[in-house]
Amino acid sequence: PVLLGCGSAQPGGCPALCECSEPAKTVKCVNRNLTAVPPDLPPYVRSLFITGNPLTHLPAGAFPAQRLPDLASLNLSGNHLRTVEAGALALPALRQLDLSGNALSSFSPQAFGEGGSPLEELALRGALRDHGVLLSLAALLQSGTLRNLSRLELADNGLLLLPAGIFTALPALRQLDLSNNSLVGLRNVSFQGLGQLQSLNLSDNSLGVLWNSTLAQFRSLPALRHIVLGHNTWVCDCAIEDLVAWLKDSDQVEGKEALTCASPDKMLGKALLKISSSDLNCSVPIDLPSQLQTSYVFLGIVLALIGAIFLLVLYLNRKGIKKWMHNIRDACRDHMEGYHYRYEINADPRLTNLSSNSDV
Repeated sequence: PVLLGCGSAQPGGCPALCECSEPAKTVKCVNRNLTAVPPDLPPYVRSLFITGNPLTHLPAGAFPAQRLPDLASLNLSGNHLRTVEAGALALPALRQLDLSGNALSSFSPQAFGEGGSPLEELALRGALRDHGVLLSLAALLQSGTLRNLSRLELADNGLLLLPAGIFTALPALRQLDLSNNSLVGLRNVSFQGLGQLQSLNLSDNSLGVLWNSTLAQFRSLPALRHIVLGHNTWVCDCAIEDLVAWLKDSDQVEGKEALTCASPDKMLGKALLKISSSDLNCSVPIDLPSQLQTSYVFLGIVLALIGAIFLLVLYLNRKGIKKWMHNIRDACRDHMEGYHYRYEINADPRLTNLSSNSDV
Protein backbone atom coordinates (compact mmCIF):
# COMPACT_ATOMS: atom_id res chain seq x y z
CA PRO A 1 0.00 0.00 0.00
CA VAL A 2 1.12 3.52 -0.73
CA LEU A 3 1.42 5.67 2.42
CA LEU A 4 0.57 9.29 1.81
CA GLY A 5 1.88 11.99 4.18
CA CYS A 6 -0.02 15.04 3.11
CA GLY A 7 0.89 18.57 4.01
CA SER A 8 -2.76 19.53 3.71
CA ALA A 9 -5.83 17.36 3.51
CA GLN A 10 -8.08 17.08 0.52
CA PRO A 11 -11.68 15.85 0.68
CA GLY A 12 -11.37 12.12 1.26
CA GLY A 13 -7.60 12.56 1.48
CA CYS A 14 -5.15 12.35 4.35
CA PRO A 15 -4.86 14.80 7.29
CA ALA A 16 -1.66 16.73 7.73
CA LEU A 17 0.99 14.94 9.81
CA CYS A 18 -0.69 11.58 9.26
CA GLU A 19 0.01 8.61 7.01
CA CYS A 20 -2.86 7.02 5.16
CA SER A 21 -3.48 3.90 3.11
CA GLU A 22 -6.82 3.83 1.37
CA PRO A 23 -6.44 0.22 0.15
CA ALA A 24 -5.77 -0.92 3.74
CA LYS A 25 -8.37 1.50 5.16
CA THR A 26 -5.74 2.66 7.68
CA VAL A 27 -4.65 6.04 9.06
CA LYS A 28 -1.62 6.48 11.33
CA CYS A 29 -0.90 9.67 13.29
CA VAL A 30 2.01 8.44 15.40
CA ASN A 31 4.36 10.72 17.38
CA ARG A 32 3.20 13.81 15.49
CA ASN A 33 2.78 16.18 18.44
CA LEU A 34 -1.00 16.32 17.95
CA THR A 35 -3.03 18.07 20.64
CA ALA A 36 -6.42 17.27 19.11
CA VAL A 37 -7.98 14.61 16.91
CA PRO A 38 -7.61 15.64 13.25
CA PRO A 39 -11.01 16.91 12.10
CA ASP A 40 -10.51 15.80 8.47
CA LEU A 41 -10.03 12.05 8.83
CA PRO A 42 -10.97 10.24 5.60
CA PRO A 43 -14.36 8.51 5.74
CA TYR A 44 -12.94 5.21 4.45
CA VAL A 45 -10.82 4.63 7.56
CA ARG A 46 -11.39 1.39 9.48
CA SER A 47 -8.18 1.27 11.54
CA LEU A 48 -6.99 4.50 13.17
CA PHE A 49 -3.78 4.92 15.17
CA ILE A 50 -3.31 8.16 17.14
CA THR A 51 -0.49 7.29 19.53
CA GLY A 52 2.45 9.00 21.21
CA ASN A 53 0.95 12.48 21.06
CA PRO A 54 0.33 15.16 23.74
CA LEU A 55 -3.40 14.63 23.29
CA THR A 56 -5.14 15.33 26.63
CA HIS A 57 -8.85 15.65 25.91
CA LEU A 58 -11.53 13.80 23.94
CA PRO A 59 -14.64 16.01 23.66
CA ALA A 60 -18.06 14.87 22.55
CA GLY A 61 -18.04 14.20 18.83
CA ALA A 62 -14.25 13.86 18.65
CA PHE A 63 -14.90 11.07 16.13
CA PRO A 64 -18.06 12.06 14.22
CA ALA A 65 -20.16 8.98 13.61
CA GLN A 66 -21.55 10.28 10.31
CA ARG A 67 -18.09 10.96 8.91
CA LEU A 68 -16.54 7.72 10.22
CA PRO A 69 -19.23 5.08 9.76
CA ASP A 70 -16.75 2.21 9.25
CA LEU A 71 -14.18 2.96 11.96
CA ALA A 72 -13.79 -0.42 13.72
CA SER A 73 -10.36 -0.28 15.38
CA LEU A 74 -9.16 2.75 17.36
CA ASN A 75 -5.75 2.88 19.05
CA LEU A 76 -5.25 5.87 21.36
CA SER A 77 -2.49 4.37 23.51
CA GLY A 78 0.55 6.23 24.77
CA ASN A 79 -0.94 9.71 24.63
CA HIS A 80 -1.56 12.03 27.58
CA LEU A 81 -5.31 11.57 27.69
CA ARG A 82 -6.92 12.67 30.94
CA THR A 83 -10.55 13.38 30.03
CA VAL A 84 -13.03 11.42 27.91
CA GLU A 85 -16.40 13.17 27.69
CA ALA A 86 -19.84 11.72 27.06
CA GLY A 87 -20.34 10.80 23.42
CA ALA A 88 -16.63 11.00 22.57
CA LEU A 89 -16.53 7.35 21.42
CA ALA A 90 -20.04 6.91 20.05
CA LEU A 91 -19.07 5.11 16.85
CA PRO A 92 -21.49 2.67 15.19
CA ALA A 93 -18.87 0.18 13.98
CA LEU A 94 -16.25 0.38 16.77
CA ARG A 95 -15.06 -3.10 17.75
CA GLN A 96 -11.58 -2.51 19.23
CA LEU A 97 -10.41 0.31 21.50
CA ASP A 98 -6.99 0.73 23.11
CA LEU A 99 -6.57 3.45 25.74
CA SER A 100 -3.49 1.93 27.38
CA GLY A 101 -0.68 4.10 28.70
CA ASN A 102 -2.81 7.19 29.35
CA ALA A 103 -3.26 8.95 32.69
CA LEU A 104 -7.06 9.08 32.72
CA SER A 105 -8.61 11.21 35.46
CA SER A 106 -12.16 11.54 34.07
CA PHE A 107 -14.00 8.95 32.00
CA SER A 108 -17.69 9.51 31.38
CA PRO A 109 -19.93 6.42 31.78
CA GLN A 110 -21.71 7.77 28.67
CA ALA A 111 -18.52 7.95 26.60
CA PHE A 112 -19.95 5.41 24.14
CA GLY A 113 -23.27 7.19 23.87
CA GLU A 114 -26.67 6.55 25.38
CA GLY A 115 -27.43 3.30 23.59
CA GLY A 116 -25.46 0.07 23.39
CA SER A 117 -22.02 -0.12 21.80
CA PRO A 118 -20.73 -2.89 19.48
CA LEU A 119 -17.32 -2.75 21.22
CA GLU A 120 -15.74 -6.21 21.63
CA GLU A 121 -12.20 -5.46 22.88
CA LEU A 122 -11.19 -2.82 25.42
CA ALA A 123 -7.59 -2.34 26.58
CA LEU A 124 -6.93 -0.10 29.60
CA ARG A 125 -3.45 -1.24 30.58
CA GLY A 126 -1.93 1.35 32.91
CA ALA A 127 -4.77 3.83 32.38
CA LEU A 128 -6.75 3.47 35.64
CA ARG A 129 -4.40 4.82 38.29
CA ASP A 130 -7.07 7.27 39.46
CA HIS A 131 -9.67 5.64 41.75
CA GLY A 132 -12.45 7.88 40.44
CA VAL A 133 -11.84 6.61 36.90
CA LEU A 134 -12.12 3.02 38.15
CA LEU A 135 -15.52 3.80 39.64
CA SER A 136 -16.62 5.46 36.38
CA LEU A 137 -15.52 2.39 34.44
CA ALA A 138 -17.45 0.16 36.85
CA ALA A 139 -20.57 2.27 36.28
CA LEU A 140 -20.05 2.00 32.52
CA LEU A 141 -19.63 -1.78 32.59
CA GLN A 142 -22.61 -2.26 34.92
CA SER A 143 -24.87 -0.12 32.73
CA GLY A 144 -25.01 -2.79 30.04
CA THR A 145 -23.64 -0.47 27.34
CA LEU A 146 -20.78 -2.91 26.61
CA ARG A 147 -22.71 -6.19 26.65
CA ASN A 148 -20.84 -7.30 23.51
CA LEU A 149 -17.44 -6.98 25.18
CA SER A 150 -15.43 -10.20 24.80
CA ARG A 151 -11.96 -9.05 25.89
CA LEU A 152 -11.15 -6.69 28.78
CA GLU A 153 -7.60 -5.77 29.77
CA LEU A 154 -7.12 -4.06 33.15
CA ALA A 155 -3.46 -4.95 33.78
CA ASP A 156 -0.75 -2.67 35.21
CA ASN A 157 -3.12 -0.39 37.12
CA GLY A 158 -2.05 -0.92 40.73
CA LEU A 159 -5.55 -2.05 41.70
CA LEU A 160 -5.98 -3.13 45.34
CA LEU A 161 -9.66 -4.08 45.23
CA LEU A 162 -12.28 -4.19 42.49
CA PRO A 163 -15.69 -2.52 42.83
CA ALA A 164 -18.40 -5.02 43.71
CA GLY A 165 -20.40 -6.20 40.71
CA ILE A 166 -18.05 -4.68 38.14
CA PHE A 167 -18.38 -7.69 35.78
CA THR A 168 -22.04 -8.57 36.27
CA ALA A 169 -23.30 -7.09 32.97
CA LEU A 170 -20.70 -8.64 30.61
CA PRO A 171 -22.32 -11.89 29.41
CA ALA A 172 -20.09 -12.13 26.30
CA LEU A 173 -16.76 -11.71 28.12
CA ARG A 174 -14.22 -14.39 27.14
CA GLN A 175 -10.87 -12.97 28.23
CA LEU A 176 -10.20 -10.98 31.42
CA ASP A 177 -6.69 -9.73 32.23
CA LEU A 178 -6.12 -8.47 35.79
CA SER A 179 -2.39 -9.17 35.90
CA ASN A 180 0.33 -7.00 37.40
CA ASN A 181 -1.91 -5.18 39.85
CA SER A 182 -1.89 -5.21 43.67
CA LEU A 183 -5.08 -7.19 44.26
CA VAL A 184 -5.21 -8.53 47.82
CA GLY A 185 -8.52 -10.38 47.58
CA LEU A 186 -11.50 -11.29 45.41
CA ARG A 187 -14.20 -11.89 48.03
CA ASN A 188 -16.23 -8.85 46.91
CA VAL A 189 -15.93 -9.75 43.21
CA SER A 190 -18.67 -11.73 41.51
CA PHE A 191 -17.89 -13.77 38.41
CA GLN A 192 -21.44 -15.05 38.18
CA GLY A 193 -23.00 -14.51 34.78
CA LEU A 194 -19.69 -14.82 32.91
CA GLY A 195 -20.78 -18.05 31.30
CA GLN A 196 -18.49 -17.56 28.30
CA LEU A 197 -15.35 -16.62 30.24
CA GLN A 198 -12.46 -18.74 28.96
CA SER A 199 -9.31 -17.02 30.27
CA LEU A 200 -8.62 -15.24 33.58
CA ASN A 201 -5.18 -13.80 34.31
CA LEU A 202 -4.53 -13.00 37.99
CA SER A 203 -0.74 -13.25 37.93
CA ASP A 204 1.62 -10.74 39.56
CA ASN A 205 -0.78 -9.57 42.26
CA SER A 206 -0.77 -9.70 46.07
CA LEU A 207 -3.26 -12.53 46.56
CA GLY A 208 -2.65 -14.43 49.80
CA VAL A 209 -5.55 -16.87 49.55
CA LEU A 210 -8.64 -17.64 47.47
CA TRP A 211 -11.67 -18.42 49.60
CA ASN A 212 -14.27 -21.12 49.03
CA SER A 213 -16.81 -18.64 47.65
CA THR A 214 -14.40 -17.60 44.86
CA LEU A 215 -13.31 -21.18 44.12
CA ALA A 216 -16.96 -22.22 43.85
CA GLN A 217 -17.51 -19.52 41.22
CA PHE A 218 -14.52 -20.77 39.22
CA ARG A 219 -15.94 -24.31 39.31
CA SER A 220 -19.34 -23.06 38.12
CA LEU A 221 -18.04 -21.36 34.95
CA PRO A 222 -18.33 -23.99 32.20
CA ALA A 223 -15.97 -22.38 29.68
CA LEU A 224 -13.23 -21.28 32.10
CA ARG A 225 -10.18 -23.40 31.26
CA HIS A 226 -7.24 -21.02 31.64
CA ILE A 227 -6.54 -19.40 35.02
CA VAL A 228 -3.12 -17.86 35.65
CA LEU A 229 -2.14 -17.42 39.33
CA GLY A 230 1.63 -17.10 39.20
CA HIS A 231 3.70 -14.61 41.20
CA ASN A 232 1.25 -14.01 44.05
CA THR A 233 2.07 -13.81 47.76
CA TRP A 234 0.38 -17.02 48.94
CA VAL A 235 0.10 -17.28 52.73
CA CYS A 236 0.41 -20.96 53.62
CA ASP A 237 -1.53 -21.22 56.86
CA CYS A 238 -4.76 -23.05 57.64
CA ALA A 239 -6.76 -20.79 55.31
CA ILE A 240 -4.86 -22.15 52.29
CA GLU A 241 -6.23 -25.71 52.62
CA ASP A 242 -9.25 -25.15 50.37
CA LEU A 243 -7.10 -23.55 47.67
CA VAL A 244 -4.60 -26.42 47.80
CA ALA A 245 -7.38 -29.00 47.54
CA TRP A 246 -8.88 -27.16 44.57
CA LEU A 247 -5.50 -26.92 42.81
CA LYS A 248 -4.92 -30.64 43.19
CA ASP A 249 -8.34 -31.44 41.78
CA SER A 250 -8.65 -28.75 39.07
CA ASP A 251 -7.31 -28.65 35.52
CA GLN A 252 -8.15 -24.95 35.10
CA VAL A 253 -4.89 -23.48 36.45
CA GLU A 254 -1.94 -23.07 34.12
CA GLY A 255 1.48 -23.72 35.65
CA LYS A 256 0.07 -24.69 39.03
CA GLU A 257 3.18 -26.75 39.78
CA ALA A 258 5.19 -23.52 40.04
CA LEU A 259 2.95 -21.88 42.67
CA THR A 260 4.84 -21.51 45.96
CA CYS A 261 4.34 -20.12 49.46
CA ALA A 262 5.50 -16.59 50.24
CA SER A 263 4.90 -16.85 54.00
CA PRO A 264 5.30 -17.86 56.82
CA ASP A 265 9.05 -18.30 56.86
CA LYS A 266 8.92 -22.04 57.59
CA MET A 267 6.86 -22.56 54.41
CA LEU A 268 8.74 -20.11 52.17
CA GLY A 269 9.25 -21.53 48.67
CA LYS A 270 7.26 -24.72 49.30
CA ALA A 271 5.09 -25.77 46.35
CA LEU A 272 1.38 -25.42 47.05
CA LEU A 273 0.68 -28.79 45.46
CA LYS A 274 3.00 -30.47 47.97
CA ILE A 275 1.36 -29.01 51.07
CA SER A 276 -0.33 -31.51 53.40
CA SER A 277 -2.49 -31.03 56.50
CA SER A 278 0.40 -32.05 58.72
CA ASP A 279 2.46 -29.15 57.31
CA LEU A 280 -0.18 -26.65 58.39
CA ASN A 281 -0.98 -28.15 61.84
CA CYS A 282 -4.42 -26.58 61.89
CA SER A 283 -6.23 -26.41 65.24
CA VAL A 284 -8.77 -23.71 64.41
CA PRO A 285 -11.58 -23.65 61.85
CA ILE A 286 -10.33 -22.97 58.33
CA ASP A 287 -12.83 -20.33 57.39
CA LEU A 288 -13.27 -18.60 60.76
CA PRO A 289 -15.04 -15.46 59.40
CA SER A 290 -17.71 -17.63 57.76
CA GLN A 291 -18.21 -19.67 60.93
CA LEU A 292 -18.51 -16.50 63.03
CA GLN A 293 -21.09 -15.17 60.62
CA THR A 294 -23.04 -18.44 60.88
CA SER A 295 -22.87 -18.28 64.69
CA TYR A 296 -24.24 -14.73 64.72
CA VAL A 297 -27.13 -15.77 62.47
CA PHE A 298 -27.94 -18.73 64.73
CA LEU A 299 -27.79 -16.52 67.84
CA GLY A 300 -30.16 -14.05 66.20
CA ILE A 301 -32.63 -16.83 65.38
CA VAL A 302 -32.53 -18.15 68.97
CA LEU A 303 -33.09 -14.67 70.45
CA ALA A 304 -35.98 -14.04 68.07
CA LEU A 305 -37.56 -17.36 69.06
CA ILE A 306 -37.22 -16.57 72.78
CA GLY A 307 -38.79 -13.17 72.20
CA ALA A 308 -41.70 -14.71 70.30
CA ILE A 309 -42.33 -17.25 73.10
CA PHE A 310 -42.21 -14.50 75.72
CA LEU A 311 -44.76 -12.42 73.83
CA LEU A 312 -46.99 -15.49 73.38
CA VAL A 313 -46.92 -16.22 77.13
CA LEU A 314 -47.82 -12.62 77.86
CA TYR A 315 -50.71 -12.80 75.42
CA LEU A 316 -52.10 -16.04 76.83
CA ASN A 317 -51.93 -14.73 80.43
CA ARG A 318 -53.10 -11.24 79.68
CA LYS A 319 -56.12 -11.44 82.08
CA GLY A 320 -54.04 -12.71 85.00
CA ILE A 321 -51.36 -10.14 84.29
CA LYS A 322 -54.01 -7.41 84.20
CA LYS A 323 -55.43 -8.55 87.58
CA TRP A 324 -51.91 -8.74 89.03
CA MET A 325 -51.17 -5.22 87.81
CA HIS A 326 -54.42 -3.96 89.42
CA ASN A 327 -53.50 -5.62 92.74
CA ILE A 328 -50.09 -3.99 92.67
CA ARG A 329 -51.72 -0.65 91.90
CA ASP A 330 -54.18 -1.02 94.87
CA ALA A 331 -51.40 -2.08 97.22
CA CYS A 332 -49.29 0.89 96.20
CA ARG A 333 -52.25 3.21 96.64
CA ASP A 334 -53.01 1.89 100.18
CA HIS A 335 -49.37 2.18 101.09
CA MET A 336 -49.20 5.76 99.86
CA GLU A 337 -52.41 6.67 101.75
CA GLY A 338 -50.82 5.35 104.96
CA TYR A 339 -47.79 7.54 104.39
CA HIS A 340 -50.08 10.50 103.68
CA TYR A 341 -52.06 9.93 106.94
CA ARG A 342 -48.90 9.81 109.03
CA TYR A 343 -47.66 12.94 107.36
CA GLU A 344 -50.88 14.82 108.28
CA ILE A 345 -50.59 13.75 111.93
CA ASN A 346 -46.99 14.83 112.14
CA ALA A 347 -47.76 18.12 110.45
CA ASP A 348 -50.61 19.10 112.94
CA PRO A 349 -49.17 20.20 116.34
CA ARG A 350 -52.52 19.66 118.11
CA LEU A 351 -52.63 16.00 117.08
CA THR A 352 -48.99 15.65 118.00
CA ASN A 353 -49.66 17.00 121.56
CA LEU A 354 -52.64 14.67 121.97
CA SER A 355 -50.68 11.67 120.88
CA SER A 356 -47.89 12.54 123.34
CA ASN A 357 -50.25 13.04 126.32
CA SER A 358 -50.43 9.75 128.16
CA ASP A 359 -53.69 10.70 130.04
CA VAL A 360 -55.66 11.07 126.83
